[in-house]
Amino acid sequence: MNPEDHGGEHEAGATPEGAGQAVEALLEELGEETQPQAAVNFGRLRGRTAVISGGATGIGRCTAIEFARCGTNVAFNWVDLPGRSIAEEAARVEQELQQLEVKVLAERVDVRDPQAVGAFIERVQQQLGGVHFLINAAGVHRSAPLWKMTDDDWNEVLDVNLKGTFNMIRAVAPILKSQRYGKIVNIASVHAFRGSFGVVNTAVSKSGLVGLTRSAAADLGPSNVNVNGVAPGYVRTDMLTDVPEDVVTSSMEQAALRRLPEPADIAYVVLFLCSEMARQITGQIVRVDAGLLG
Repeated sequence: MNPEDHGGEHEAGATPEGAGQAVEALLEELGEETQPQAAVNFGRLRGRTAVISGGATGIGRCTAIEFARCGTNVAFNWVDLPGRSIAEEAARVEQELQQLEVKVLAERVDVRDPQAVGAFIERVQQQLGGVHFLINAAGVHRSAPLWKMTDDDWNEVLDVNLKGTFNMIRAVAPILKSQRYGKIVNIASVHAFRGSFGVVNTAVSKSGLVGLTRSAAADLGPSNVNVNGVAPGYVRTDMLTDVPEDVVTSSMEQAALRRLPEPADIAYVVLFLCSEMARQITGQIVRVDAGLLG
């Protein structure tokens, strides 16, 4: 996963002085402060259905839980990652959601496969009673300088991050248009707005995601469908172990708030954008990066 990694929990206030410690020290707190309580009642989410791609881990998982706390039924899809099975994590998230007494559908579905995505959305409609919110949190990260980047590194990141999001939006668009209501939120990245070493594939995929968000907002706006994006910086999840420690430290030092965002920070913005409080907001990208880009 990438700096915007689609996960983390709430930290009192990491500082540059403490950032020199191993990344694992940052992550130890994840097990101590789990599932932060939502500070806002977003309203009008109860009884509706949210579809979340990549909902088994990171930002996707946290967003699924926060939706369920608001009484929203949740469907999420997931796939195994190279060298990492996600099945057990998906089962745990499914159980967490069920304990919040909402309807849940969790399936192994590859967002790169349009037929599989379409069939998944059909099952969501049948089993959960409709689709109202789509959160595209599925994403992968394959870092390398461009002269060392392989075709597989390039293709996989663009296929998952960009094509996969397109597949999900295209599958739900007829439903949202016919009911003249819906909210779509795409998880982008600060890499869409600045160049960084070794992430050309991520930067291109997330820049494309910004364009997709704005164009989809124009296409779906006449049908009363809002489409927005959230662009995180580095987020405190277990995926930080894939990021060099000096990069994490530098990001914390450059951020105005001198800390890394948590998955809950991203999830709360997503819920806001899906609420009626944001009914006049569409085609926008909200940066949640602790002031990293100023």
